[in-house]
Amino acid sequence: MDELKQKHRAMWALGDYPAVASDVIPELGEVLVKACNVGPGQQVLDVAAGTGNAAVPAALAGAQVVASDLTPELLATGKAAAPVALEWREADAEALPFEDASFDVVMSVVGVMFAPHHQAAADELVRVCRPGGTIGLISWTPAGFIGQMFKTMKPYAPPPPPGAQPPPLWGDLEHVTALLGDRVTDVVAERRTVHVGNFADGAEFRDFFKRVYGPTIAAYRNLADRPEDAAALDRALAELGDGPDGRDWEYLLLTAVRA
Repeated sequence: MDELKQKHRAMWALGDYPAVASDVIPELGEVLVKACNVGPGQQVLDVAAGTGNAAVPAALAGAQVVASDLTPELLATGKAAAPVALEWREADAEALPFEDASFDVVMSVVGVMFAPHHQAAADELVRVCRPGGTIGLISWTPAGFIGQMFKTMKPYAPPPPPGAQPPPLWGDLEHVTALLGDRVTDVVAERRTVHVGNFADGAEFRDFFKRVYGPTIAAYRNLADRPEDAAALDRALAELGDGPDGRDWEYLLLTAVRA
């Protein structure tokens, strides 16, 4: 594994991302499973599955499911808590260890969007999906709350490596359809929001993400010897959390059929 992937794996092992998946956005997995019409007998791959936010409901729907992720700590947490049997597999979204056309459904909930090289990840989603199978994605949008959060953190975070693209671009319909190209048909896309009522105010949102969310933790670690910048980021994230989008986080739900 190259240095960039090692850093990504370590970042997502920071804090407690399972708390975000289970306490803040638990319903997103079920939304995608329903949109992909997952059912008994299907072979399903959840890419960048984390703790199985989509993989578990897919397995509960009767599918044979593989949950793959770059970060083994997340897989271990998901496996320990899963109420149903499925396969947990460490894998890089940009180099999936599966044969061509292996799955009836290939999906990802705010996961594959964080792979640094978007085209490589999209190529893998398409490659492992059988012709006539479904590709389903939920991604935070650039203009939505999480997209704004990444924009807010950008001046304070370590610079991205050469060639890496911003994760929220996956929430831009034009960008993601260009990635998939004419290898898919029947694209259905809809912007939706997930209501988040976990936080009393912006400060509580900020403190939660400082404690549990890998990219936010990494940004603050980058400011360890810059207390004035850390204080500025504190203020900016609290203001964002108090803003009009703080309780309704926009995402793009997209499904497509492998040509």
